Amino acid sequence: MVAVTIWNEFRHEREDEDAAAVYPDGIHEALADVFADAHEVRTATLDEPDHGLTEDVLEATDVLLWWGHIAHDEVADEVVDRVQERVLEGMGLIVLHSGHFSKVFKHLMGTTCNLQWREDGGRERLWVVDPGHPIADGLEESIELPTTEMYGEPFDVPEPDRLVFTSWFEGGEVFRSGCCYRRGNGRIFYFRPGHETYPIYENEAIQRVLHNAVEWASPRAGSPRTFGERE
Repeated sequence: MVAVTIWNEFRHEREDEDAAAVYPDGIHEALADVFADAHEVRTATLDEPDHGLTEDVLEATDVLLWWGHIAHDEVADEVVDRVQERVLEGMGLIVLHSGHFSKVFKHLMGTTCNLQWREDGGRERLWVVDPGHPIADGLEESIELPTTEMYGEPFDVPEPDRLVFTSWFEGGEVFRSGCCYRRGNGRIFYFRPGHETYPIYENEAIQRVLHNAVEWASPRAGSPRTFGERE
């Protein structure tokens, strides 16, 4: 079993009626239910001490899922540094939806991670453009979401090591929605779907992507990294 930690701001669900109607217990609890039968799962939220991401918690985490939106600036820099260090050591990181603008993701990408967006995005078709990638296992050639928020190019991120999904929206926009990266020993996957007022995480195909991503991002055994002067 993979040790999964799900981090969520948990602000929208307490302050916005539409978000609370979709995720009454929080997005983190909805995601925890997705993985409960397959992995060891814990959750953490912004308003906990150390945002729930103490050194002990991160040390015990194989893959960290990150959902944030309206309170990116409230995340302490020391926690961001702590997460980055664990990713470089080998912890997997899955950044969801508006987490693209989190301090953690921007820190690891080294760019603004900015994009275009429109909340009433209409229909989305998420095309599998790398069907041989493990994250695409068991999927059809596309995933259709009837109502979603639009994210559009340009998306100011480094060129992905592998691009698994490209989205098309009803307005004609396109977006790189499934981006894979390596940083140090860690694997990072950015996955776009997941707006707080749409039940995206109830979609079985989206859940399949998340399960595949956790397996792909989980730490792998490898040669140790050594630095500094040699004898």
